[in-house]
Amino acid sequence: MKPEIDEVISKVTDFLRDEAKTETVVGKQFQLGDFTCVPVIRLGMGFGFGGGEGEGDNAKTGKGKGEGSGGGAGTGIEPMGFLVTKADIIQFVPTHTSKGLSVMFEKAPELLSKYFEKKEGNGVKA
Repeated sequence: MKPEIDEVISKVTDFLRDEAKTETVVGKQFQLGDFTCVPVIRLGMGFGFGGGEGEGDNAKTGKGKGEGSGGGAGTGIEPMGFLVTKADIIQFVPTHTSKGLSVMFEKAPELLSKYFEKKEGNGVKA
């Protein structure tokens, strides 16, 4: 029994609604001192379906006939960074660093404070 395309799309849509959310990949919004941090993810997906049939001569058995179909889907979910707010300032802080995500979490309060102080000290709004 072949799955109907509508059924497949419905199941994928249900999965994306329930599982492919920032909260399930990297967590929910959190407070870090005076800062509010909101995780941001990148979601990519692809679908492919195909089918065919044909008739032809087969040297061993005479005439041949065949048909087939197939489909596939894939998704990719990747943490991108954080939207960080303090008062009326909003800044994006990427997670891709040369030393990895764990170093960012350890140094985040110190780095964010220094970053915002530098921006405010230069008279530049973030």
